[in-house]
Amino acid sequence: MTLSAILIFAAALLVASGSPGPSIAALVARVISRGLAGVLPFLAAMWIGEAIWLSAAVFGLAYVAQTFHYAFVALKWAGVAYLLYLAWKMWRAPAKVSESELPSDEHPARLFMAGMAVTLGNPKIMMFYLALLPTIIDLASVTVVGWAELTVTMFLILMAVDLGWAFAAAQARRLLKSERAVKIANRISAGTMAGAAAAIAARG
Repeated sequence: MTLSAILIFAAALLVASGSPGPSIAALVARVISRGLAGVLPFLAAMWIGEAIWLSAAVFGLAYVAQTFHYAFVALKWAGVAYLLYLAWKMWRAPAKVSESELPSDEHPARLFMAGMAVTLGNPKIMMFYLALLPTIIDLASVTVVGWAELTVTMFLILMAVDLGWAFAAAQARRLLKSERAVKIANRISAGTMAGAAAAIAARG
């Protein structure tokens, strides 16, 4: 894999991942409502899900998504249902002001599965890779080393972008000093989370 190909891939992914979508909306809503504590499983699942889609594109396994179409549809709707559940909890969250982080009662395994469902339930991620990769590399001759280079690059870009969004949301959360502001933020977060679920549900 040439350096120029890696840089082009990184730049395109940076632009695409930096644009707010359903997964970013869900991430920001969750951090504003609950803080950074416990958000790592959700992020890790998003990154692993992206790696799965990238690998499928690199190795020409797009037919897998067609073969197991109904499994991906079921996964997508499971993610939608869980995001709506989180939105309901955010809407009903008490507007108590505290100097410490609000406790997170979402189990790490459930957050991980939610992040995985959001990512794997969105085959357009793989379509992005299928559209981008042939323009910069010869997929027919890609090696395991080349795949590893792309995957590491993907992880670095996504970690930088997603953690940036998470920390920005955490900073915004610290500005909430009154119960009224906390209540408004909880309601906005709930609406954003529900919107993310609706956006995922609307995608084919």
